Amino acid sequence: MDQSGLATFLRRRREALQPDDVGVPPGQRRRTPGLRREEVAALCGMSTDYYSRLERGRGPQPSEQMITAIARGLRLTLDERDHLFVLAGHNAPARTTRDDHVNAGMMRILDRLEDTPAQVVTATGETIVQTPLAVALLGDQTRFTGLARSIIYRWFTDPNERTNYVPDDHPTHSRVYVAQLRTVASREGRGSHAAALADRLCAESSEFAQLWTQHEVGISYTNRKRILHPQVGVISLHCQTLVDPDQAQSLLVFTATPGTEDHDKLRLLSVVGSQRLGASTTAASG
Repeated sequence: MDQSGLATFLRRRREALQPDDVGVPPGQRRRTPGLRREEVAALCGMSTDYYSRLERGRGPQPSEQMITAIARGLRLTLDERDHLFVLAGHNAPARTTRDDHVNAGMMRILDRLEDTPAQVVTATGETIVQTPLAVALLGDQTRFTGLARSIIYRWFTDPNERTNYVPDDHPTHSRVYVAQLRTVASREGRGSHAAALADRLCAESSEFAQLWTQHEVGISYTNRKRILHPQVGVISLHCQTLVDPDQAQSLLVFTATPGTEDHDKLRLLSVVGSQRLGASTTAASG
């Protein structure tokens, strides 16, 4: 681990970031360039003390999970992320479709969507990051581990996953998920994560196995999705997709037409979601 090099690199990248780059309010006059340490720590999901020690060259060797979080928080490019891993004494991760690193440009877009449900997902349906309103709409989809990280796997093995969607739409979701996974598995070949996921689902889900034999590809949703929310009911939303072909990740953005009942429900959900987050924070601090 190059403790001094790591500290310098973190400091330089923090100083290069401006509040507008990450959706942070400028606030009062800043005496130093870039973001404050506490702002970067919040973006990385870690304590200010822990991040500050790393930047001062006094911290312990961060884990690979911590380095991934820091790379995302600092909006690093892939080359910068790889350099950060090496400075921290780790091998840089292989650049595969399962990569948890989000393209810096895509993260900048996400930073400006705090009042909109949006999330970044991989080709195999693993949600990497969500806006707060996406969590309020669909639940925290980043908390899963193992094969359950993939919504495709959860869709066919966990009945709770389907409660977010109108029952009449379930058959369509099933066909689309299977077709998407077949496309990825065919592209990446045997031995890939997608192929292993398909094999596992064929063994665990008769529904998946039956659909897999149909060999369907190219099936996609319309640009509207009906979400069944336990507090505000059915919300019909437009779902726009921005694809990053280099990392096979997609940014999903959910919107509603202004002046419609769905738009009113989405605004209500932003209030309900804020209240739930506030209550969770209060409970955790108690």
